[in-house]
Amino acid sequence: MTTKNSANASYEGLGKKGKGHVSTESGALDKQPYGFNTRFEDGNGTNPEEQIAAAHASCFTMALSFALADKGYNDGNLQTKATLSLEQDGDGFTITKSQLVLHAKVSGINETEFTKIAQGAKKNCPISKVLKCEITLEIEGFSAAG
Repeated sequence: MTTKNSANASYEGLGKKGKGHVSTESGALDKQPYGFNTRFEDGNGTNPEEQIAAAHASCFTMALSFALADKGYNDGNLQTKATLSLEQDGDGFTITKSQLVLHAKVSGINETEFTKIAQGAKKNCPISKVLKCEITLEIEGFSAAG
């Protein structure tokens, strides 16, 4: 199975003075503003790193959900925050780290098995596979409900 998703971006003006808009095919983002100000200053809008963080958090969380379901677990709640680190790299910038912080409540699983499944989801979610940076997973909150 192959799926394709798309987004459109425009940028009017050049450099720091330019302003852009980004939209996704689904409409989840619709002409959302972005630019230097929303990336490095206090501006209203989004930036590419924030969008990648959202993609990584949602992709990992969904991968973990499916991995748990595949192992027979069917009741739980997962919440993930992804924080990307953007650092100067010569004349440009590089994403150097994506830190995933997970809170989970899953019925009938012990922490050791949960951690093993979560690490597998971190390694195998499609966004993790495309990122060329350090990826960490911290399980801050875990409880085995029920």
